[in-house]
Amino acid sequence: MPRARRRLLRFCLAALSLGLLLSTAHAETPLFSADGYRIGLYRSPTPNQLQGASIIDTIALQALLSQTPRPVLIDVYRRQWLQGRFIEDQPHENLPGSHWLANTGDGDLTPDWQAYFARNLDQLTDGDRQQSLVFYCRSDCWLSWNAVKRAAAMGYKSVYWYRDGLDAWQAANLPVTPAQPEPFP
Repeated sequence: MPRARRRLLRFCLAALSLGLLLSTAHAETPLFSADGYRIGLYRSPTPNQLQGASIIDTIALQALLSQTPRPVLIDVYRRQWLQGRFIEDQPHENLPGSHWLANTGDGDLTPDWQAYFARNLDQLTDGDRQQSLVFYCRSDCWLSWNAVKRAAAMGYKSVYWYRDGLDAWQAANLPVTPAQPEPFP
């Protein structure tokens, strides 16, 4: 066998071995915590159902927003947190009237972040666990799925998941507003 062909064969075998190694390592990485929260690949296709919540689209959300009392809109999109403060690496917009509880959709929350989430929900609902809450992020985003699951586990009874989130709202040419996360802590 010519030398160039042997080198090519060795290269292909090495590349194949590396590919198998990487796919095996990726396959062994868990996607969910022991509590059932998504802990990896947050931007990937999401399910069509979620126990403890109603999934709504843009038309259903607009109908909810016309009701009294209005639901509380909660954006859980991530924002970089560094040395005790949020770092604005790029502008963020959300639905008008939303409260941005950044980073509360992560699968594993530290006690401080869990307290931030619980405290804000309590304040936003005046302690009323029946108050309607609408959680969103972007389309194909597990962060809002986690937040909905977490709010339902905390005893909130009227929980909605705007599954396609900000992306669907903007696709419908509806207004957005510049956003800043709620202060932590």
